[in-house]
Amino acid sequence: MAGTVGERVRWGILATGGIAASFTHDLLELPDAEVVAVASRTEEGARAFADRFGIPRAHGDWASLAADEDVDVVYVATPHAAHRAAAGLCLEGGRAVLCEKAFTVNAAEAAELVALARARGLFLMEAMWTYCHPLVRRMRELVADGAIGEVRSVHADFGIDGPFPATHRLRDPAQGGGALLDLGVYPVAFAHLFLGAPSGISARSVLSEEGVDLQTAAVLSYESGALAVLHCAMNAHTPVTASVTGTEGRLEVPHGFFHPDRFVLHRNGREPETVVADPQWGRRDSLHHEAVEVMRCLRAKETESPLVPLDGSLAVMRTLDAIRAQVGVRYPGEAR
Repeated sequence: MAGTVGERVRWGILATGGIAASFTHDLLELPDAEVVAVASRTEEGARAFADRFGIPRAHGDWASLAADEDVDVVYVATPHAAHRAAAGLCLEGGRAVLCEKAFTVNAAEAAELVALARARGLFLMEAMWTYCHPLVRRMRELVADGAIGEVRSVHADFGIDGPFPATHRLRDPAQGGGALLDLGVYPVAFAHLFLGAPSGISARSVLSEEGVDLQTAAVLSYESGALAVLHCAMNAHTPVTASVTGTEGRLEVPHGFFHPDRFVLHRNGREPETVVADPQWGRRDSLHHEAVEVMRCLRAKETESPLVPLDGSLAVMRTLDAIRAQVGVRYPGEAR
C-alpha cells in the first residue's frame, strides 16, 4: 500500500462517469476523506472531472493513477468489463481498491483479483453499498438474533423502465451489459446476505437482439429448504422491494431495498414495528457508508471488510455466472 494511512484518507477516482461523480460528491462531504487524483482514458476527460470537483491531479491514463504514491485507495468506476483490468492495474501498482459492482463480468476474473490482492497483502472490496447501509446491517442483526425464526424465503426485485438504445452500455455485450450484472446483482447479493450461496438455481430471461438480458427471473434453492425468488429488468419499472420471511415473522423493505430509508419487522403475535433511518446518516442514496467502511479498514490495516468479504463477493459472482449460463448470456472472450 502507498505508505501509512493518515487521518485523511487520500482517494483516487478511476473513470469519470455518473457513478464516479456521485461517489466523489459523497466523498467530499466526509471530513476525513480527500480526493487527490482522477484518471480517465484521456487527459481532457480527466481534467474536466478534476475541474468539476476541485481535484488537484488529473491523469490521462489508468497506469499513472495506479503508480501515484500520494493515493491510498482507488475507487474503480468503469463499466463491468473493465473492472478486472482497472482494479488489477491498481493492485499491481500497490494501491488499495474499492471496485464497483458487479465485481467483474464473471467469477474467474473476480478470483484473479482476489488472489492478486491477497498475494500482495492489499485491501480490496467490492462496492456493494447495500451491505454497508446501517438499516441493512440492522436487518441482518435481527435475523441472526432469531427475530423472525429460521429464514424460509427471500424475495427481491429491481427493475428500471428504460428504454435504452442499442448503443447504450447496458445493451453492449462488450461492456458486460444486461439487467443481471447491473441490477440483478442487488437481489442476488440480498439473497446471499441472508441465505448464503444456493445449492440449486433455476433461471429464465428475455434477451435483447444483442444477446444481453432485458429481464431475468431466478429461483435459488437451499439445502435448508429455503427459497429465494429474484427478478431484475431494464425494460419495466418494478416495485424494487424485498422481504425476508422466517418461521416466526418477516422483514419487509419498501421501494429501494438496496438503500432503504425504513423497513417493517413483523413478528408473530405482535404489532408491526417500523425501523426508520437515522436522519444523521444523510441522504438515502448516499454512497458514503461504503467509503467510511473502506477508510475504517485501511486505518485498522485490514485487507478486506467483514461487511463485504471477498469470499462473499466471489460467491455472488458464481451465482451470477450460473444464472447467465442457464439463460444463454455470454460476453466476448468467455468460453461457449
